[in-house]
Amino acid sequence: MDLGLHGKVAFICASSKGLGKACALELSKEGAIVVISGRKEKELKEASEEIQSISKNEVGYVVCDLTKKEDIENAIKYTVDKYQKIDILINNAGGPPSGSFEQMDDENWYKSFELNLLSYVRTIREVLPFMKEQNSGKIINLASSSIKQPIPGLLLSNTFRTGIVGLSKTLANEFAEHNILVNTVAPGRVATDRVRSLDQIKADKLGISIDEVQKQSKGNIPLRRYGQPEEFGSVVAFIASDVCSYVTGSSVIIDGGLIKAI
Repeated sequence: MDLGLHGKVAFICASSKGLGKACALELSKEGAIVVISGRKEKELKEASEEIQSISKNEVGYVVCDLTKKEDIENAIKYTVDKYQKIDILINNAGGPPSGSFEQMDDENWYKSFELNLLSYVRTIREVLPFMKEQNSGKIINLASSSIKQPIPGLLLSNTFRTGIVGLSKTLANEFAEHNILVNTVAPGRVATDRVRSLDQIKADKLGISIDEVQKQSKGNIPLRRYGQPEEFGSVVAFIASDVCSYVTGSSVIIDGGLIKAI
């Protein structure tokens, strides 16, 4: 199936590694011009070269700290100045610290809000004029399976990830007249550094090995395994494509059947 992504320009936040990088790779393999972003130039350069070596398509990169409004403005401007358009925005950000309510002070809340929700608002604000002008666009907001079922010990993530759904659903209605489609994609247990870090924290807390924690986690997943980043990236690439032209305001959970909610 031709996804119609050849020549499309995609800007992907927090994409030097993990799920963001997986999305960039799958889009690039389908022919999209991808611009990855992150805080560390060395990691971005390495990731862009790796993706380009696999896909044989152009991959750009720009340093962008998602907690800095000016960085976001400059990153989108760089993308549009270089490629004259922006067709796809994939919002992503590193997860906030784990912990319970009593462990979180105002600084934790403010930092998580700025990174995990306000950054999405800011990137959307920057791409909107260009997408309106071309009367088309795809905005995909990465969240977490916690949008359906809160994850114990991840209070900040549980709070702001559900905020992303409210944002996406509202903007899907507001932007529909401009043929801009807005959706949320929510990973469950996908094998990334972030998930391994959370597993290690849980193992340390329980006094057991990380292998035991992962065995228990996989036992709760109907498919009995963690997802692979490329499996997640492939779904995002489909949602970003021309083939997926009548889906907006939706939340797609990629979790191997973990979440039991209807």
